[in-house]
Amino acid sequence: MKFRLTDEQRAFAEALDALLAAADVPRVTRRWADGDIADGVSLWERLAALGVTALGIPEEHGGLGGTPLDVTVALERLGYHGAPGPWVESVALAPALLVEADPDVLPELAKGTARVTGAALPWAPYALDADTTTHAYLLSDGVLHRARADRSLRSLDPARKLNQLVATDRIGVPGAWAADHAALGTAAWLVGAGQRLLDETVTYVVARRQFGRPIGEYQAVKHALADVRVGLDFARPLVVGAARALGSVPQDAASEVSAAKVLAGNAAHRAARTALQLHGAIGYTREFDLSLLILRVRALLGAWGTPAFHRARIATALKGV
Repeated sequence: MKFRLTDEQRAFAEALDALLAAADVPRVTRRWADGDIADGVSLWERLAALGVTALGIPEEHGGLGGTPLDVTVALERLGYHGAPGPWVESVALAPALLVEADPDVLPELAKGTARVTGAALPWAPYALDADTTTHAYLLSDGVLHRARADRSLRSLDPARKLNQLVATDRIGVPGAWAADHAALGTAAWLVGAGQRLLDETVTYVVARRQFGRPIGEYQAVKHALADVRVGLDFARPLVVGAARALGSVPQDAASEVSAAKVLAGNAAHRAARTALQLHGAIGYTREFDLSLLILRVRALLGAWGTPAFHRARIATALKGV
């Protein structure tokens, strides 16, 4: 199996980085958390114009007909920059969920004029940003329903607004592996966020001086950052491998998706803890941009399958049950 990205995928990632770096995403995220989504919607439209929302949608429905790996490339970069909104649900989940059950939504989604969220039991009991999306779906017992937002809940991450959904009408039975796309997208997002936390922390420890020398010269600091790097370097190939498996034989990719989600979560969590520790007291402040990523990582650890859920799927696959 090839784990390297194509030239086109790398170029697309670079284009996303350029757009997001210029967008002041932390400011957009803070406004989104405060309920002002105008800048977030504007960013959504610019990313849609670049093709992000059309990636996983078949060409006959107005999309680009990309692979799960194309989607994970985009979501890793969105995770690196911490863009707010239901990106995993709209870009990874919705194409797999709706291509047979509600395909009329897909052209709108590809153009960026629709934003989709969803909940799927037991993967994700609550939907993200259901009060600001155009379409909401509830997947329960393998049956897909249109839904509406009901009770709202607080998340550890203020920019993630969670809602319980109430089904309105039954629309069909999607592919059994649709939720795997969301789990894989979350894994890619976590790898991107973890990499950003590592990059920011390396920059900080090189500049921060203590006792007349940069703290990055101390061996304990180097070891901590090396552990983060190793974790991310192990997680990224699993995400790529799971994406290739999901794109070729989706019904057999469950354990690979779960392994990618668990390892990506572990790596990103280590990156968040290390970043917080090495930044010291400044890492705790909400005014510091680093806190946005730390909270996002912590919230995503249980999104689209808790670690226990995915470990149980891996164990079941290993037993051949």
